[in-house]
Amino acid sequence: MAAAGAAGAAALLVAGLTAPAFAAPAPAPSAQVAAPTITLSAGYLSGAVGAVGDAGVTVRVAQAAATGTPLRDAALKVEVIASSNPAVAAPGDVRIDRTRGGRELTVHPRGRGYTELTVRVTGRSGKSATATLGYAASARVSGGAAGTRYLTGSSDASAAVDAGGGYALVADDESNVLRLYDRSRSGAPVKTWDLGAALGVKKEVDIEAAARVGDTVYWTGSLGNNKDGKYKAERNTVFTTKITGSGAATEVTFTAAYKGLREDLIAWDTANGNRYGFAAGTAAGQVPKRIDGFNVEGLEFAPGSTTTAYLGFRAPLAPAVRGGKALIVPVTNIDQVVAKGAKAVFGPGIELDLGGLAIRDIRKNAANQYLILAGSWAADDNTDPYALYSWDGVAGHAPKKRLDLPTTDPGGWEAVVAVPDLRAPGARVQLITDSGSADLYGDGTEAKDLGHPEWKKSRSAWFTLDSVRGGTR
Repeated sequence: MAAAGAAGAAALLVAGLTAPAFAAPAPAPSAQVAAPTITLSAGYLSGAVGAVGDAGVTVRVAQAAATGTPLRDAALKVEVIASSNPAVAAPGDVRIDRTRGGRELTVHPRGRGYTELTVRVTGRSGKSATATLGYAASARVSGGAAGTRYLTGSSDASAAVDAGGGYALVADDESNVLRLYDRSRSGAPVKTWDLGAALGVKKEVDIEAAARVGDTVYWTGSLGNNKDGKYKAERNTVFTTKITGSGAATEVTFTAAYKGLREDLIAWDTANGNRYGFAAGTAAGQVPKRIDGFNVEGLEFAPGSTTTAYLGFRAPLAPAVRGGKALIVPVTNIDQVVAKGAKAVFGPGIELDLGGLAIRDIRKNAANQYLILAGSWAADDNTDPYALYSWDGVAGHAPKKRLDLPTTDPGGWEAVVAVPDLRAPGARVQLITDSGSADLYGDGTEAKDLGHPEWKKSRSAWFTLDSVRGGTR
């Protein structure tokens, strides 16, 4: 038939007649395709110059036939076609990989700042759709640490406890939210728990420290005035949560709270001759971050105890003069204080020589080996010195410096996640920063004031401890 048709057409041409036009058959409705669609798992993303393992976003694309039947996404082309600020990240700095969830977009920035990236999907029909990703890159970090990761969703990390399975439960001092993070990855929390309603507060407790005993975690506010020297009742809170499960399966339940520890401490110090000046440090108008201020930032249990907790003070130093000693006050009945509202009972204050620095966190392991994260009592986290000291938890025994920490990173070192075996050569510890006051992206905006949670972040990093002869201290 085809040969006959061709022959007939040839005969018409020979006769000088025009061959009729043969139109291609119209496509069947099922072959017609709609415009593709594109969605991003997040509209905003943060990274860092030179970082390894920055988080990405999932790009989901689809295209359907006229019948509504989805077409294979393998035939869809996904690309970044524009950047509003190529000095931060150009289209060529973006990588798109296929994953089970769609496509994974990651950015390798070349400079600090902000840009908007335009992502386009093009289907077989030539039709396309676009989505915009708001991207922010912080500066390259340096200074003695490995395994840097960024915990997004909050910039003011202030306390952390090990949740097992490579995860950590992290609090911040700007909210009453606990966040569960994978310790090995950058990115958003796996789970969150907002405890504001359970605590009966509308403003932040100013969580600054935590300690875990079994499945119970004790958390404490700073107990001090706010930065303007005003008393805020929410900050005078110590509370407990119960942990069930571990790792990514961790769950958190609020259990109890006590809101009188500040008054108990003042009464105890007053009865003992005002040695530490707690009454003056909490007076109206007194800001907490002074050498003679009042601010709790460490919490851990005494060696072998589940009832005596060590409160570590950022301020005051003892005595309150430059070069003074860091202060720990033991609460010998912390379990009864929080669970039953009993008045706190205190042991003698423990004064430690940390080279003129104060306590920013204190953590121990099951072998009663302690690490003290030491920093200034002052408010400038970005330039003040930091160091790690090991200790055995015994009053009268001196701590030993294990490491000077870099001060060039945005924010201040604020939390020790867990303590390794301090006798092991090359022992490594993970620390987390409070970066709330840092200008992460170079526009003068403090991280805590950024409009998008995805751009708020704290930094975590691993440090190798210097060896110390003569034991764990």
